Amino acid sequence: SLRRASPGGHAPLSGSSRAAPKLPGAVVNVALWDMGGPMLGPREGMTDGRNVRLNAGHTTVRHGTVSFLVTNGGSINHEAVVLPDDHVVGTRPMGGDAKIDETGSLGEASRTGGEGAGEGIVPGASSWLTITLAPGQHELVCNLPGHYTAGMHTQFTVT
Repeated sequence: SLRRASPGGHAPLSGSSRAAPKLPGAVVNVALWDMGGPMLGPREGMTDGRNVRLNAGHTTVRHGTVSFLVTNGGSINHEAVVLPDDHVVGTRPMGGDAKIDETGSLGEASRTGGEGAGEGIVPGASSWLTITLAPGQHELVCNLPGHYTAGMHTQFTVT
């Protein structure tokens, strides 16, 4: 089922007076979270005992209009970036800033309580984006420093 909910679902957004609108197309619920110790600085490009995760409610959608509702259930800021899958998932090269290259990004949900790009989704809040996707493989990632290498990425298929 395309509309299977994941943790975070369509709950009201804390930290914001704005709730997610009714989103068009297939809706993919994305849960971001972290547990454990503090993140190391950007130079280390990894986590220090912090377990970070990105989970898509489903990993296959039909081509066309797709909306991502991204909820941060963690204790630090996160984001979700949609990239074409031109690498083996989880193996994109890391830059000196402990982030991967976002060239070719198809969209980003990182505006607390709003749509599109921003400064990161604060804990307890959500962001969303709606894009048109062609068939193929894609990668959904958190690209804040060190988060990608810590495992915040997943592959999804557009049929």
